[in-house]
Amino acid sequence: MPYVDRQNRICGFLDIEENENSGKFLRRYFILDTREDSLVWYMDNPQNLPSGSPPVGVIKLTYISKVSDATKLRPKAEFCFVMNAGMRKYFLQANDQQDLVEWVNVLNKATKITVPKQSDPLCQVDNANRQAESPGGKKQVSYKTEIVGGVPIITPTQKEETSECSEGGDRNYLKRSQSHLPYFTAKHPPDNAIIKAGYCVKQGAVMKNWKRRYFQLDENTIGYFKSELEKEPLRVIPLKEVHKVQECKQSDIMMRDNLFEIVTTSRTFYVQADSPEDMHSWIKAISGAIVAQRGPGRSAASVTLILALHCVPDAAGQKAVESLYTEVCTGLSHF
Repeated sequence: MPYVDRQNRICGFLDIEENENSGKFLRRYFILDTREDSLVWYMDNPQNLPSGSPPVGVIKLTYISKVSDATKLRPKAEFCFVMNAGMRKYFLQANDQQDLVEWVNVLNKATKITVPKQSDPLCQVDNANRQAESPGGKKQVSYKTEIVGGVPIITPTQKEETSECSEGGDRNYLKRSQSHLPYFTAKHPPDNAIIKAGYCVKQGAVMKNWKRRYFQLDENTIGYFKSELEKEPLRVIPLKEVHKVQECKQSDIMMRDNLFEIVTTSRTFYVQADSPEDMHSWIKAISGAIVAQRGPGRSAASVTLILALHCVPDAAGQKAVESLYTEVCTGLSHF
C-alpha cells in the first residue's frame, strides 16, 4: 500500500511495464513528490541503494492526464492500472485490489489542479450560463470547473463534496500507521508449515549494510534466505530465543521507514519492511507464533490484554497496554 515517508512523500512498490507493449513488468519503488512535481521510480527503496543512485524513471506530474483501472485493457495482468502521460500509456501492477485503488486515487489527486470558483471569471460565467439554461421550477445545481492534465472538467459541487470526504479518508489512511493489536493464532499449524513469508531488508551484523532477504516464519523458527529460490537459509532464529518483536524505537536515528526489531538472547535483528502494513503484519505473525509455541498460560494473558485494549479510549493508553503486552509475554516465557 502507498504510505507517507519522513519527507511527506507518497511511496511504495509497484510493477511497471518499462518497455511499452513488452508485457514484461518489473518491480520498482515509486516516490510521488508533489513538492518536486514528479513521480520517480528506483530499482529499490533509495534507503537500500548506494548514496546518489539515480532513479530508473521519472515523469512530471503535469504530463499525467489520467490514471484509471486497466482491467479491460490488460485482462491477463492482475491488478493493473494505466497512467496516461503525454503520448504514452504506462501500465502498472499493484499488489492487490486495495493497493490499486489507493494508487489510482493518490495519483489522480496529485495531478488535479482545482480552479477557485469565486475568483475565476470563467467559472462565474460558466455557472451563470448553466443557471440561465436551467428550466424554471427545477432545482438549480452549481458546478465547479477543474483542470486535469490540461483538460477542463466540470463537475457538480455535490459530487465534489463527496470526493472531499473520500479524500479525508485517504489522508487518514496514508498517515503513519499506529501500532496494531497483537496477533494470535487460533490453531497450531502443521509441523514446519509456513505461517508467513516475503522479502524484507535486514541489517548485517558486522558491516552494518542493508541487504534484501527472503524471510520465512514457521511455528518454531524465523529463517532468512538470499532469495525465495534458495533451499538452505543463511540463518535460522529459534522462536524460543526471541524475547520480543516490536516496531523499532530507533527508526528515526537509523533513517529507516517501516523498521522493526527482533530481540533475541544474543542479538537484535533490525528488519525493514516494504510498507507500514507489511511491518505490522510481520510483528503480528511473529508474536502470534511465539504465543502459540509458549502455551496456554501466555495465551490467557494475551486475551486479557486484548480486552484491556478495547477498554482504553485514547491512543496513548492503547500504546501503553501494547507495550505491557510485550513485556508480559516476555516475562511469561521465563516461568
